[in-house]
Amino acid sequence: MGTTTALDDYATQFAAHRGHLVGVAYRLTSTRADAEDAVQEAWLRLASLDEAGRAGIRDLRAWLTTVVGRICLDRLRSAPARREQYVGQWLPEPIVTPFGAPVSEDPLEAAVRDDGIRMAALVVLDKLTPEQRVAFVLHDAFSVPFAEIAGILGCSPDAARQHGSRARRALESADPPPRAELTEQQQVLEKFVTALLAGDIRAMAEVLHPDVVLIGDSDGKGRTTRQIMVGADKLSRFFLGLIRKYEPGVISRGAPILVNGDLGLWLPPMPGHDGFLSVDEHVQSMSLRDGRIVAIYDIVNPDKLTHITRPA
Repeated sequence: MGTTTALDDYATQFAAHRGHLVGVAYRLTSTRADAEDAVQEAWLRLASLDEAGRAGIRDLRAWLTTVVGRICLDRLRSAPARREQYVGQWLPEPIVTPFGAPVSEDPLEAAVRDDGIRMAALVVLDKLTPEQRVAFVLHDAFSVPFAEIAGILGCSPDAARQHGSRARRALESADPPPRAELTEQQQVLEKFVTALLAGDIRAMAEVLHPDVVLIGDSDGKGRTTRQIMVGADKLSRFFLGLIRKYEPGVISRGAPILVNGDLGLWLPPMPGHDGFLSVDEHVQSMSLRDGRIVAIYDIVNPDKLTHITRPA
């Protein structure tokens, strides 16, 4: 039998913290790939420490959280350059689970049960500066002291606290809707789909909040709106006009899913024929306010759908 080494012990401890770290990194970056890369890099940094370096770690979970925060900060700072060539709007990469399926042990799927990782909240977080996002997420969600956050940001504790305060005010101002109960989400979605299939523009408008927005994400690789659309009447007419371009029954081929813990709809890809357009794969989710749909997120970019769990 082999002898257990100190690194083996750290590997075991790291595995126990991995779910937490993936949740931290996803909340900071909004992408699965960046989150998993950050966690892997944190392990490599831990593994590369010499014995004295590892002995100096008093709290491994806190040390790893700080390291992941620093790695994610670098990625956030480079994000604007990476998104310059992006076509249309950019949305967080969705974490999709089948509706009604058994609870998964996947770290990200477990993390999105947290209210703070719903799509509406991540969309607001993406509008913060990298420093504000890191300060707010690490302090408010994971209780990292501002003294440690200051070390990540390369600033004073007072400046780190100010970054967190500005982020908090920005979120309060944006006022992302809280997560509605799944039963309420299901009732509203059923009413919307029923009205859409019936071509009832008045019934659709009753389900949509007056200030409803539609945000599409395709990077030019699929059909969705490239500009943010606003208003119940505008969206109702848009959807009714759109559905006529596709083969009848296209909506009925979809399946309910959970997108970052909220109810959504998955549409499978279908070829076009007889004058009807082909259908790209879609992952759509929604947010409710006052019992009405206030935001619809339509993700069509295939690069962001690579890792989703599709309905059977």
